[in-house]
Amino acid sequence: MKHPFKLSVLTLTLVGLMAAPALAQSGHFVQTQTCRDIGTQVACSGKVAGLGGTTFEITLEAAGIASVECTNPGGNVAPGQDTAVTVAGTTDPRPTPRNGQFRYTITTDDPEPLPPTPTCPNNQWTPNIVDVTFTTATLTLLEDGVESDTVTVPVS
Repeated sequence: MKHPFKLSVLTLTLVGLMAAPALAQSGHFVQTQTCRDIGTQVACSGKVAGLGGTTFEITLEAAGIASVECTNPGGNVAPGQDTAVTVAGTTDPRPTPRNGQFRYTITTDDPEPLPPTPTCPNNQWTPNIVDVTFTTATLTLLEDGVESDTVTVPVS
């Protein structure tokens, strides 16, 4: 009867030793993050620290109200209906720096093209975004694909 107990204890000990330790994601935004409205895009810069994974990525998302102009088939331009848009950008995954810190600058892509209606009178008109007014942007830090930190920053 004593041998099965010893075998069970030995088995549990080996299983415990073979289990991989969980790596805590400790990256975070430090100091002040700044975001600027640059027409139809948002540009943000700042610093992250405490990076410990093998890769990291910073994503940016901002919602705004687009000012739209519509062009009819004859080439005449008229104001369109302002509409909500969302823009996004990313640093793409990067190798983690040895010192665990990184200064970044990231710019969103242009907004996706709008459908002709309801921003313009009908499907024959072509909408064009001339400006977007942004108020806030959300920055997210990912380490090895896992979210480490998120901040919302006013857009100036």
